[in-house]
Amino acid sequence: MQESSVEVGFAVAIQNAWKGNLDLNHLLPQAESLESAGFASLAAVLYQTWLKRNQTPLNHVACFNLGALLFKLGELEQAKEAYSQAIALAPSFFQPRFNLGMTYEHLGQPEEAVAQWRWIDDHVRPNQVAERATLLMALNNLGRLLEIQKQYHSALGYMTKSLTLEPNQPDVIHHWVFLKAKHCAWPVYQPFAGVTEALMKEHTSALAMISLSDDPETQLSTARQFVKKKVQTDLPALAPSGGYRHQKIRVAYCSSDFCIHPVSMLTVELFELHDRDRFEIYGFCWTNQGNSPLRQRVINGMDHFTSILGMDDATAAQLIRSNEIDILIDLQGQTLGARPNLLAHRPAPIQITYLGLPATTGLPFIDYVIADRFLIPEEYTKYYSEKPIYMPDVYQVSDRQRKHAPMPSKTDCGLPEDAFVFCSFNNNYKYTPEVFAVWMNILRRVPDSVLWLLADNPWSEINLRNAAKEQGIEGDRLFFAPRVSPEEYLARFATADLFLDTFPFNAGTTANDCIWMGLPVLTLTGRSFASRMAGALLTAAKLPELITYDLAEYENKAVELATDHHQYQELRERTKMVRINGVLFDTPRFVSHLEEKMQALVKGAPID
Repeated sequence: MQESSVEVGFAVAIQNAWKGNLDLNHLLPQAESLESAGFASLAAVLYQTWLKRNQTPLNHVACFNLGALLFKLGELEQAKEAYSQAIALAPSFFQPRFNLGMTYEHLGQPEEAVAQWRWIDDHVRPNQVAERATLLMALNNLGRLLEIQKQYHSALGYMTKSLTLEPNQPDVIHHWVFLKAKHCAWPVYQPFAGVTEALMKEHTSALAMISLSDDPETQLSTARQFVKKKVQTDLPALAPSGGYRHQKIRVAYCSSDFCIHPVSMLTVELFELHDRDRFEIYGFCWTNQGNSPLRQRVINGMDHFTSILGMDDATAAQLIRSNEIDILIDLQGQTLGARPNLLAHRPAPIQITYLGLPATTGLPFIDYVIADRFLIPEEYTKYYSEKPIYMPDVYQVSDRQRKHAPMPSKTDCGLPEDAFVFCSFNNNYKYTPEVFAVWMNILRRVPDSVLWLLADNPWSEINLRNAAKEQGIEGDRLFFAPRVSPEEYLARFATADLFLDTFPFNAGTTANDCIWMGLPVLTLTGRSFASRMAGALLTAAKLPELITYDLAEYENKAVELATDHHQYQELRERTKMVRINGVLFDTPRFVSHLEEKMQALVKGAPID
């Protein structure tokens, strides 16, 4: 459509709309034609004019279409008004309610969004084909948004209802599985209403699979399934394969976790310590979370820090390419907020994954993963789509500048002062029934002991207390610590006596914090990346006696340390010295070794 003909057509349509000579059947194609020609704003004006000058039984349809158009144009408040008017004109018209919910969410009003979708759940009939699709979308959005708001129980209920209506929904299944794990509602894989265990396993997300399986081959398969379904793998590379020849190597870190997040808590001093005579450091961020002191340190630690929040993947990738980045380090993996299709454009000639996902990404355009030889033994490299960059000491960097609050007493924390305190402050989804049963055995064998856990959500707390009671352990021997500031959280570790690690998803940042605060960490090591993280740290800390390889050894070691005072005190003193001595917290040494690897990569030299 030529611009002159658009102008004429628009003028005629506006005039007819003004005079009441344009019926709805002619209005809709005229507006669609304008939008298709790139004149969406004119289409909106046409709808608005028609609605002001025409009163018909079908005005609610025009209001709905106007709302959809305004939403696309980013005019959210006006879109909200249009959808609301459509509902006022036709209260049983459910489609605008779904869209109004989306509009409220984009306006930062989640409660109002939930109210609209709940109306659909209450009024739309699942046995009507024309209504069923909208009902499923409303249920799924309720589950998604309530999960974000940590209303896990309600989220799980809506997703269960959705899957009962339509079992074959891969995206819903992977959220449902993860929510079950967050609830500690065991067994996680519990078939219902056509949702089989095989279907659950097939659609378990990469992150959820880490806490459910220690099989690295299964994790690789899960990652590749995600890539096949969700990732563009046939995009032309933006960066030249031969790289660039800059005087300083340009290294970019990209993440949505440049905020109060474990990844930033570990990496912030890495950014600060890079050698500016040899390296130029970039940060590409799509975080939308405040301006905490940690975030400000991250920003200050970069030479160039750019927000790509709101940019589409292609535009963001082109921006990174325009900066001629030599090495791009993705700190996200396949975790919440990941942008794999940005990386799929290959905006840098060398692309590395680090810390975000403790497993293989399965992404064919990620070349390397930063590791150590305990974390990824050479015989397991076949289960990784990336090639390991082996650090000589330990894979995990540390921040030596972290601060802690004054150390509380056991009484301050609501714990019995004379009890031996086992703790596990990992996220609740890392807890498994097998390891929890061992924890109950430990409590049974150490009578004057308690277990201190993270109060991640009230539903997991109820389920854990019930699971303890089923195994003959009274619920009052379990204590739950609420989330607090990072400084208070660190101080807690000095109050506990022994950290019991989870399996198959070990503590990562949490284990680092424990050792930093002088608290021994007892871990169980397996075959996967996630099940070897704490073992890698303990190896670097020269505390190998805290690494166990089966549940019986793990249980017996915990009991031994809790009942042998001399052995425990000697171990605790050695743990306290790790902060001062050795390589685990020698961050300058880590940075120097990493920079040597980076220089070798850019030169095309061997990195082993």
